[in-house]
Parts: sequence; structure tokens; C-alpha cells
Amino acid sequence: MYPLRRNRRLRANASIRSLVRENSITPNDFLVPLFVVEGKGVKDEIPSMPNYYRFSLDTLQAEVKLLWSLGLKAVLLFVKVDDNLKDNRGTEALNPNGLMQRAIKTIKNTCPDMLVMTDVALDPYSIYGHDGIIENGKIVNDTTVDVLAEMSVSHAEAGANFVAPSDMMDGRILSIREALEDHGFTNTGIMSYSAKYASSFYGPFRDALDSAPAAKDHIPKDKKTYQMDYANRFEALRETEMDIDEGADLVMVKPGLAYLDIIREVKNEFDVPVAAYQVSGEYAMIKAASEKGWLDHDQVMLETTMAFKRAGADSIASYFAKDVVKLLG
Repeated sequence: MYPLRRNRRLRANASIRSLVRENSITPNDFLVPLFVVEGKGVKDEIPSMPNYYRFSLDTLQAEVKLLWSLGLKAVLLFVKVDDNLKDNRGTEALNPNGLMQRAIKTIKNTCPDMLVMTDVALDPYSIYGHDGIIENGKIVNDTTVDVLAEMSVSHAEAGANFVAPSDMMDGRILSIREALEDHGFTNTGIMSYSAKYASSFYGPFRDALDSAPAAKDHIPKDKKTYQMDYANRFEALRETEMDIDEGADLVMVKPGLAYLDIIREVKNEFDVPVAAYQVSGEYAMIKAASEKGWLDHDQVMLETTMAFKRAGADSIASYFAKDVVKLLG
């Protein structure tokens, strides 16, 4: 008790603070999201995500080499599909020479040891911007799951190390795991977006991929019939438990900062690696506030990153990854 115990002794200077620090950040903590587009020589800044870019396959090679040189060893791939290739069933997602498949091969040819994770969802390929197939104005589950399983096999065939289903359809992890096993991809992992909430923090991401839900009378205007209600806590544990039982190797909570309690709940409950996604809206808010001079960009970036580690995340998908590791030196 005071005065025998004075907690401030352990905060007296930078050296003692570093010595007793409970969590730390290294390049090994990050998944780096990458946006890929068709074309040549493209490095296109995303307006709502300052200093973040869409890459064509040739410029993607240089970016991957830079990431590897910084010690960043894992990427999470997303593709922006041309409108003329979109339909209601995500047909282009199964094209063995599609943009995602070519992006996987490009990264593996450029940097064979880079861990490649791929987004598995239909929204980039859908004329309606939804993660599932629409029939009679509703998102149909089982038909969508069949396509997601085929999509996952296609990514594995192209060389993906992990597939990352982000759709929130029921039963998709089991179907994907069985499809991978049936095709001999026993070592291809699954990182499941197990607790993905119907959030308003995704706006800039949807701008980046032109994948927002369509505003049409017969089409659901949001994703609330399959993504989770942000008021719910225990539902996240049920979803995560089901995904683990069905074969998920890693689980993810998305978004991040507003859901740190969910990250901790999942980490406490399950003995599997837990990823968190610091989403586009979180990135954009910090960028905008720092541009106004209202926040110290670098310090807030580091503080929010540490929040994920403190909450229990083993890995963090973050648009700040490159900036953080540069700052840490």
C-alpha cells in the first residue's frame, strides 16, 4: 500500500517504461491489405483513404518487394473488378485467369515467401454489391456458399496460402474446408471473418472497390441480413465457435476499434489465433483529423495499433502497417 508501493516508480522514464511494457508491436503483427486493379503502371490513390493506393499487377510487384524489405510478411488481397465482368452470381470470381488469380501468382512469383491471404466474397463481382447471390429480393445462403467454395479452390490453385471468407453466410467455412480437402489443398488455411458486423465504418473500402450495395427497389440496401448487429456481443462467440468447429484456422473480428471488447471476448474464449481489422473508416478518420491538425497522426496511429494488441489480437489487418513499421524503425 501507499507509500510503500508507488506505482509511478515504473513510469519514471522511458527506459523503465519500455522494460515493463506488457505489449509491443513488430512487423510480424501485420496483415497488409492490398487493392488490385487492371491496367499497367497504375498506382491510384484512393480519395477517401489518403496515401493508400490501388495497384496494377506491375506496380504491385514493387509494392510487395517494399513490404518484404520492411519485414512485412503477409498480405490480404482485394480486387476491383470491371463493371462489365459483374453479374449476380459472381461468375468472374471463378475465372482461373481472373484478376485475383493473376494477382496471387504475381505476388508469389515476385516474393515466394510472402504469405498471401485472399478475400473470399462475391461483392466485388456482384452487380448488386452484395456478398451473396440474390433471388426474389433476398440474399440466398446455400447457393452462395457453393460459389464461395469454388472460389476458394480457385484461389488455392493460383497459390494462395490462406483464403479469407468475409461474407458471413452460414456454413461457408465447412463447405470451403471440404472443397479444399477434396481438391488436395490440405495445407491451405482459412482465416474466417467470424465476427463481422454490419458497420458504417466500411465506406472508404467500398469506394476503393466500387462494391457498395446497389440502391434499387428490389435489392436490400444494406448487409444487415447477413452481417452482425453491432448491438450484439454473445452472438460473436456463437459465430466464432461455429467457424472453429467447421475448420477455421484463424478467426477475425471486424471492425476493430469500436469492437475491442469483442476481440478480448473471443481471445479469452477460444484457443485460436485472433485477427483484428482496423478498417477503412478508422483509417480515414485519423487521416482527416490529423490533416485538420486536431490529432497527432503518428502518435494516434501507434496508440490505436497498440489497442488491438492489448485487447488480444495476434495479428492486425491495417492500412497503417507500412507507416507503423517505418516509424518504429
